[in-house]
Amino acid sequence: MAKDSRPKSAAVRKKEKKGPVVGSGGQGRRKLEGKGPTPKAEDRVYHKAHRQKQLAERSRAKQQARQPRTRGSGQGTDDVVAGRNAVLEALTEAVPAKELHVATDIESDGRVREALQLAAEQSVHIREVGRRQLDRASGDAVHQGVALVLEPYDYAEAGELIDEQLERVRKGHLAHQPLLVACDSITDPRNLGAILRAAAAFDADGVIVPERRSAGITATTWKTSAGAAARIPVARAKNLTHALRAAQQEGYFVVGLDGDGDAELTGLPLADEPLIVVVGSEGRGLSRLVHETCDQIVSIPIASSTESLNASMAVGISLYEVARLRAGGQS
Repeated sequence: MAKDSRPKSAAVRKKEKKGPVVGSGGQGRRKLEGKGPTPKAEDRVYHKAHRQKQLAERSRAKQQARQPRTRGSGQGTDDVVAGRNAVLEALTEAVPAKELHVATDIESDGRVREALQLAAEQSVHIREVGRRQLDRASGDAVHQGVALVLEPYDYAEAGELIDEQLERVRKGHLAHQPLLVACDSITDPRNLGAILRAAAAFDADGVIVPERRSAGITATTWKTSAGAAARIPVARAKNLTHALRAAQQEGYFVVGLDGDGDAELTGLPLADEPLIVVVGSEGRGLSRLVHETCDQIVSIPIASSTESLNASMAVGISLYEVARLRAGGQS
């Protein structure tokens, strides 16, 4: 019989029995550990959910890239007034502005020439730009070749506005008792602009808005107010409820507008007092804390077929009634 020519160690291994041997537990443990928790479907490159996630991310990136911005200013369309009439109105009211952008190929008319003259008089920088840049700056609005980049609005502080009006009465600088409008959760800048326009029309002394969850003074607000934003001071309150309570301690009465009010607005007995008229959003109305803070909740009588009024319209009607009663109740 031929001698086994393999190394002794190999020959010994051949004769050993199959199966677990001493010291093999670590190898078995590693096999049982597995590969960890199963990844989410969107994280598995072979799963269709992963593809859908990638497409959604690309779509969001494209939308962000399309958001219009004014080149060099870092401001969005909230700070840009576009259109010949709107730009001319803003400059006429001396709205604080940074730059007037004019298209290089614009066909000039009287409005453009007047806007250029007002911008020069107010030391507003005038820049000639291409149509594409104007499109981006105005958010693809109908700019008619001109756009005005505004300065950030300088808000008053609510407490200071409230005290200032009372002080004006004491010094004889204000012929009537103070009249303010407070906006509770008005998030549409067009509504705020219309409220400012109504406030200016009926001789209100200012408007108060909350710092959060509220529209502010943007280009849309300026345009909708038709210049009233330059004549009516707008104050911000960190907490509207606290601001209203502080005003009550100073002698103001707070009247809230609500379709389910305790009384009708007609013949409001508080009209001759220092007054704050509070209007809420069309959907939710007055918030609970503001509702509880008001001295009186009043409603505007309307036809039963109409569910509610636009917030700015409600403010206009209310301020008209206050003005009528202060003038002696003459119709």
